Amino acid sequence: MQKKTVSLVLGSGGARGLAHIGIIRYLEEHNYEIKSISGCSIGSLVGGFYAAGKLDAYAEWLESIDVIDMLKLLDFKGSGGLVSGEKLMKKLGELIGDVNIENLDIKFTAVATNIDTEKEVWINSGSLLNAVRASISLPMFFAPYVTKSGTRLVDGGVLNPVPIAPTFHDDTDLTISVNLGGEASPEFPIEKKQKNKTLSKKIQEYMQKISLPDSLTKEDGMYVIADKSFETMQGAIARMKLAAYPSDVEIEIARNLCGTFEFHKAQELIEYGYNLCKNRTDL
Repeated sequence: MQKKTVSLVLGSGGARGLAHIGIIRYLEEHNYEIKSISGCSIGSLVGGFYAAGKLDAYAEWLESIDVIDMLKLLDFKGSGGLVSGEKLMKKLGELIGDVNIENLDIKFTAVATNIDTEKEVWINSGSLLNAVRASISLPMFFAPYVTKSGTRLVDGGVLNPVPIAPTFHDDTDLTISVNLGGEASPEFPIEKKQKNKTLSKKIQEYMQKISLPDSLTKEDGMYVIADKSFETMQGAIARMKLAAYPSDVEIEIARNLCGTFEFHKAQELIEYGYNLCKNRTDL
């Protein structure tokens, strides 16, 4: 049977984007061939690793670390953001290598936002790692990515959380979009308080060691409120974009599936993405 060719659009949404990995695995196993990827934020990271043939290495690494290991990769000394991102990008570079987008076998576009011109930026050539770094630059958290010409780029989700437009002229059988900002679902109730307390205590202890203020980690702290506000904004923009430019298949993931930075849940999030596709009738 001939495979169906796919343009895959991977949206932004922090750790929820690990479900993208499960979705890609399902498509690979069920007679789909991904010929093109457009992604922003975590969507560009997962999509970039897949296009470079290194997605399994990324998933295996995530499944081998815990929340403290992840925190240790965050260098809290950014300018224009809480984190500079240098340590994290160095680790990602070790996993993916030195790759240029134009040399990939799959058409790839990372979407970022130029905060000076207030416009989308489509990055489809040059360093794959730099493209991902620009696209994941979550405002307030990561320092903006600054190009050689001085252009400041931040998270593509600021303007387009589900970037379908780069796929408009693809010669593929269908376009599949993954929106990580879907309506909250009662399927994902708040975890048991005791479990949350244990995890929060570990995080708080680590934060105290590196002398970060509680306002960055408390449930009603400055950063948590900013993060929730950004998610609300992205959800509204995604709904408008998808209404104007619907894909052939839209996969929607509830925004309360997990927290933005809960990357330590990698295995269950990957499995969730796979099973979500498995239970659909249009795939």
